[in-house]
Formats: sequence, C-alpha cells, structure tokens
Amino acid sequence: MIYLDHAATTPVRAECLKAAWPYLTDEFGNPSSVHETGLRAKAALDWARQACADFLGARAGEIIFTSGGTEANNLAIKGTALANPRGRHIVSSPLEHEAVLACLRYLEQFHGFEVTLLEPSSDGQISPMVLRTALREDTTLVSLMYANNEIGAINDIAALAAEAAKVGAAFHTDAVQAAGWFDLNVAALGVQALSLSGHKFGAPKGSGLLWLSPGVAAEPVLHGGGQEHGLRSGTQNVAWAVALGVACQLAVNPGQAAAKAAAVTSAFIDGVLGQFANARLTGPTPESGNRHPAIASFTFDGVYGETLLLELENAGVTCSSGSACAAGNDEPSHVLTALGIPADTCRTAVRFSFGHDASISQSTAALTALTTALGKFGY
Repeated sequence: MIYLDHAATTPVRAECLKAAWPYLTDEFGNPSSVHETGLRAKAALDWARQACADFLGARAGEIIFTSGGTEANNLAIKGTALANPRGRHIVSSPLEHEAVLACLRYLEQFHGFEVTLLEPSSDGQISPMVLRTALREDTTLVSLMYANNEIGAINDIAALAAEAAKVGAAFHTDAVQAAGWFDLNVAALGVQALSLSGHKFGAPKGSGLLWLSPGVAAEPVLHGGGQEHGLRSGTQNVAWAVALGVACQLAVNPGQAAAKAAAVTSAFIDGVLGQFANARLTGPTPESGNRHPAIASFTFDGVYGETLLLELENAGVTCSSGSACAAGNDEPSHVLTALGIPADTCRTAVRFSFGHDASISQSTAALTALTTALGKFGY
C-alpha cells in the first residue's frame, strides 16, 4: 500500500518516539511538582520548549504547548480577540481550516465581533491588496493560513502581515500544513501568532503549540492551574512536548525535502493532466511557485470522489477527498465552494499528498493505480 495522505497525518518518526518513551515510563513526573521526579520532568519540558522556539526563531517563553492545531487556533483567535480592546473587527478567509472558521462564528455569535472573509483568487490565494481594502482602524486581528490543506495554495504571509501591521492589527497564521516544508521564522514572517500541529510533521497526534509574540495579550481558553504562562491550564504532556521538540529539530532545514517532493508532485500532476482530459487541478499550478510541494488535488468530472477513493485503495493507494476533519461528510468542500466550483464538481475531488519519502516510483505507482481506478468509470 502506498500512503499518499500525509496532509491528513504523517507517520510518527522513530526519533520522536524514542525521545518521548522515557517520559511515558520511568520519568513520569509532573513538571509542576517540586521534588526530584517533577524537576526532571520540568527540565525535559524546558528542553522541548527551547527546541520548538529555536525552530521558529523565537524565545522559549513565547511557546505555549497545546493538544494540537485546533487548540492552538482557538487560543490564538479567541484569546487575542477577547483580550485586545482595540476593536471588534476580524479579517480572515473562507478557505481557512474549520478550526479557524468555527472560532470566527463563535466570536460573531456570542461576542458581537464582525468578521470579514476575503475573496480569494481563482487558485486559492489571498492578495495583500485585497487584504488592504478590508482593513479598518478597528481591525483587531487578521488570521490567514500559510498553506491550504486541501488545494495546497500558499499565501505570502510576510506581505500579508505587513499590511496588517500598517493599521496595528495582530496577525495570526495557521501554519499547520507548512511545518516541515517551509521556513517558519516568525521574525521574517512578521506575524504575532503562529499555530503548529505535531502530527503533520512526524510527532504524535495530540501534540502542538502556539507561538505568541510577547507584545500580544491573550485570554486563556482553558482555565485551571495556570500552566503554560497562565494561558493553557492542565498538566503538560511532557512526552509529547519532547517528541514535538525532536520533530522541530529534524525539520530545521526544510528546503531539501520540499525540493524533492515538489519534483515528484509536479511529475504526478503532469501525468494526471496529460492522461485524463476530464481531470482538473485545483489550486495554483506547480510553475507558479505558490503551491505546496507535496499536495496535488484534482476534480474528476463524473466520478464521485468517495467512490474513487475506494477504487484507489483497492488498487494500492491511500489518499483522501480533502480535509480529514470532514471525512464522511457529504457536504461539498467549503474550500472548493469558495473558489466558485459547483457543488457536484466539488464532490468529485481527490487529494494526493506526498511525504518526505516522496519518490518518482510512488508517483508512477499512484498514476498507474489512478488509471486502473478511473478505467472502471470510462476514463
């Protein structure tokens, strides 16, 4: 079986498991305890915090460990919006992950915020000019993702953050799909908040973080004992924090992995479009330079995506119809719908996402499997 659903989750790296294991067994201490067992756990947590900070070009005290990207997004959006009295206007995009969009709906419904969702380009990018026209003096937060998890569109986060800075609005980016593929130095990006999820780049599910600039106030979403600088109460998961720290160390030089995967993904895209006249690539073209190096998403006219997935699996390839969080939901993808793609066409979407082990042999095998699967539908 060839696994081409890395955008949904990645295999846990052996180095991460090895580093985490002691804190699941003998070194089981609570890092808030002041005895020797607790202090050893705290030392491990401190190491992990520094490793994650180094990955982002930040300081250790700016790292807040979370249970993953969803919690990090909730804290970034709800926390900063509720803590900053500058205004009650937020700018985002209809292409964001549901973890972001749900937070925006919550703030609208229960706290009276006004949300402006920017119109994306036809290939799924947000233009700095479009953002500029939406910003107001009362804009308190802009939240735009780095890389789209369904269509692979890349936003120019540095340029977008610079626009937000002109009116004094904080900028948050959901960088969950970018980790391990792009440089995430927060100073270079110019952002004030950034979310990561460990299971997207080799750490276990249930690990993640929010980086928050020291100049940005936030209200906690979880209340209790005041862990994580008072912003995320609950006894820290030391083992998963250590695993996340190791994943960050292993991802400090993403350029080589991105270049390798991009070559494989581009070859696959060329093969699909060259062989199937009724296939349509969603998102930017590889030539644009604005596409995630490992994501290729298509619609196949006349073939229901979920049915095609079953045929692909029977042919030896595992992939998805879009975001794993929406799997089993018959509603058309909100990302594709926002691009103006008809609902029936949206339901034909299939996403292939390669990993750091991407190879031409995988691309060739996936194309062969796709040919076999589509052949059953008259392609």
